[in-house]
Amino acid sequence: MADIAALMRLIEPEAEALGLALVRVRFMGGKDDLTLQVMAERPETRQLGLDDCMALSRRLSDRLDEADPIEHAYRLEVSSPGIDRPLTRLTDYDDWAGHDARINLAEPIEGRGHLTGAILCRDGNAITVDVRGHQPMAIDFANIRSAKLVLTDRLILETAPLDPRGADEILTNDAAPEDAELIKQEG
Repeated sequence: MADIAALMRLIEPEAEALGLALVRVRFMGGKDDLTLQVMAERPETRQLGLDDCMALSRRLSDRLDEADPIEHAYRLEVSSPGIDRPLTRLTDYDDWAGHDARINLAEPIEGRGHLTGAILCRDGNAITVDVRGHQPMAIDFANIRSAKLVLTDRLILETAPLDPRGADEILTNDAAPEDAELIKQEG
């Protein structure tokens, strides 16, 4: 399997050329059903629209075909990080301070391998989380195996699309792209 760090060095400039920030690159599935997942966002909105998703997918498909860094057959999946997004960068903890997160640790702290609670702050490489049913705990970023936001009403409210135009429209495509029909849903 290809080295994720090497793939990120290949993928990140392609995302940046479109004005996007790379959130995560990872493999999912096994050798017979391998998917390369690429998450990106617009830094100013923390969202990824369909047009951006398609543009990045096309650009990456071409670049990955040219470089051929993955030895097995795979599917390319380009997506938005979503509302309950993964927290993969130190700056994510600054951006989402005050929100609840579920954190899986590489090495347990005080006998805990999983933490859930509000992100309080970040100081250098240490993230402080107000762990539910416990107390605030400082976690070294290097000890975080994975982390993601917990879906709450507050998170939904704060991540509502900045521009809701088109949110009530569905694009149907039963034949070819040139035959696609836009249907306005009755609300």
